[in-house]
Amino acid sequence: MKIALKIDVDTYRGTREGVPRLIDALKRHHAGATFLFSLGPDHTGRAVRRAFRPGFMKKVSRTSVLEHYGIVTLLYGTLLPGPDIGVRCADILRSVRDAGFETGIHTWDHVKWQDGVAQADAAWTAEQMELACKRYESVFGEPARVHGAAGWQMNRHAYRLTQQLGFSYCSDTRGNRPFIPVINGEIVACPQLPTTLPTLDELIGVGDITVESVADHLLHLSADHRTSGHVYTLHAELEGMKLLPVFERLLEGWRAAGHELVSLRDYAGRLDAGALPRHAVIDGEIPGRSGTLSVQDGDFLAEAAP
Repeated sequence: MKIALKIDVDTYRGTREGVPRLIDALKRHHAGATFLFSLGPDHTGRAVRRAFRPGFMKKVSRTSVLEHYGIVTLLYGTLLPGPDIGVRCADILRSVRDAGFETGIHTWDHVKWQDGVAQADAAWTAEQMELACKRYESVFGEPARVHGAAGWQMNRHAYRLTQQLGFSYCSDTRGNRPFIPVINGEIVACPQLPTTLPTLDELIGVGDITVESVADHLLHLSADHRTSGHVYTLHAELEGMKLLPVFERLLEGWRAAGHELVSLRDYAGRLDAGALPRHAVIDGEIPGRSGTLSVQDGDFLAEAAP
């Protein structure tokens, strides 16, 4: 079974520190992966506005945000200016490509997108996506072929743009298998490769799941040998830093089970886009995560708790 590893890189610190560590770990375990980059300013500190969102503070208390992100990162965009990731870390971004891994777009401004896109109009959405596309091309010298939305937050304009901007496939949603998205009755001819497994920050602290046991729990969830495989989303700020030992335990377990660890490009390469099912995308909740996300309609999602 193929398990695609999708790495969201949200912050300046995650780019500088987490990405190089993940490259080393992936190479040691002979695993492929896709790195999706935040390409503009790091305004992580502005996420404090989410404190009023139902479930957000509970999630923060479970996942030790300060420990994983650091005080400096949590001040970017408020008391400290947000560093421009794509400018200051361009060499690191290119080193991922040079190491043989697929690269793509996560967002321009992570907090701005995650907190604003759901209610945004077409002009705002286009500006944010075009900024990211232009910066990606300036760094890599070619257009991006894959997009994975920050926080799995999208709107109908963004889905349309995934097709208009020339992405070959995207991973903007949560779900159970690859599909062609249908937005308000409109088919968008850009395949979605949804995240099918829960993330570490959705699991740790839920029920009796701990840092020590979370890898075994995820290995259990991914042991179904489905023909469509799985997509697992990890974060440079978590698996690339303090939770790197957990990620290495996952890599070892998946390898021992005979699974092939691949990029989204390799995962998509075996799909017949013309035969993919069509599914509506709705706003839905995911266990262990606050607020609503873009979710593939009509599919069972893996539960966070055993």
